[in-house]
Amino acid sequence: MTATPRAAKAPGTTGAPGATPERDCGLCPRLEEYRAANRAAHPDWHNAPVPSFGGLDARVLVVGLAPGVRGANRTGRPFTGDFAGVLLYRTLPLFGLARGGYGASPDDGLTPISCRVTNAVRCVPPGNLPTPAEINTCNPFLTIELAAMPNLRGVLALGLVAHKAVLKAKGLKASHAVFQHGAVHELPDGLLLADSYHVSRLNTNTGRLTEAMFHAAVGALLTRIEDGPTGVR
Repeated sequence: MTATPRAAKAPGTTGAPGATPERDCGLCPRLEEYRAANRAAHPDWHNAPVPSFGGLDARVLVVGLAPGVRGANRTGRPFTGDFAGVLLYRTLPLFGLARGGYGASPDDGLTPISCRVTNAVRCVPPGNLPTPAEINTCNPFLTIELAAMPNLRGVLALGLVAHKAVLKAKGLKASHAVFQHGAVHELPDGLLLADSYHVSRLNTNTGRLTEAMFHAAVGALLTRIEDGPTGVR
């Protein structure tokens, strides 16, 4: 049984009530224990559920896996402070989804434009890998977030876990749409779900995900949004 989410709005973020876990969320005991250990070792870090980055009025939502321990868990902004943010945040301005430069810090001036960035799991997991139970427990926060975005037209899922999390948050079975890099799926309510391999150091270093591949995935989603039946421009 999934516990009822408890919420808190982080300062400086645009959040829907219920879309962000409270700072001391205890829904996942393993993650709570790991957070406590990080607070003891690094009291100057964020060490709390990481709020989404960008406004609720966005047309595009980027969904990753979970905060990295020395990335978002340290800085308090998704994909900020570790390698994964480099490709993501250097790509968004190229497609008009952000302005400014990425400086690996929340105060770098990078500003999303009709784009919001979040994670399927809001707290940092040991080894950067949440368990299936933790993914399911955190899913109601994503459900609330999706419902609170009236202009949302497309979701970019970074990896299989994010892909499945979005489907679950929309009340769909994992079999409804098979993850495939570069694919764009239209969900029953018209929302577009685009797939990309995660922008992790492992994927980029091994060539599983290249800059060109990621640009193509982002471009495919935006093209479908522009050409879709909603006619939104």
